[in-house]
Amino acid sequence: MNDSTVTLPWLVIRQDDNGNRYRVGRYATRAEAQKVADSLDSRGHKQLYWVERIGQGAPADQD
Repeated sequence: MNDSTVTLPWLVIRQDDNGNRYRVGRYATRAEAQKVADSLDSRGHKQLYWVERIGQGAPADQD
């Protein structure tokens, strides 16, 4: 598989104190995205991080 065929359907989203949402990164697997979200969330900041699959528009509960 080359770079042009790689699919990155999992997003890490950050929401700040004002409710603004930002895409932090795109990942190939939910597990990879969740690992990043967990590491960012453990920093103790007030921002909220979650994993979302492209096209869902809400926090992902399943693969």
